[in-house]
Amino acid sequence: MIHEMRVYTCLPNQMPRLLHRFETLTFGIWHRLGIRHAGFWTTVLGPSSNDLTYLLEWDSLAQREQKWAVFQADPEWVAGKAASEEAGPILLNVAASILKPVSFAALR
Repeated sequence: MIHEMRVYTCLPNQMPRLLHRFETLTFGIWHRLGIRHAGFWTTVLGPSSNDLTYLLEWDSLAQREQKWAVFQADPEWVAGKAASEEAGPILLNVAASILKPVSFAALR
């Protein structure tokens, strides 16, 4: 198993909108598509309190590429994302890293 760490940096005061989008739109689509998350965190101490960090679980890079492409093209996602940004953009930056656990990692 591999994990993908994604860090979303929100524009100032936009974290509530991003969290709402995950709760009301994204999670339902992920569930339908079989995309699994391992956790979500907001930054309390660190470089930016506007960061949302989360981990996705994948069986392989091939699975990640296939499922993420289906998600990005999903009509419900495309329409919902556009609707969530009618009042303006939410994100300043998105960073993604693919992580592979070491032999002694608790989360594998």
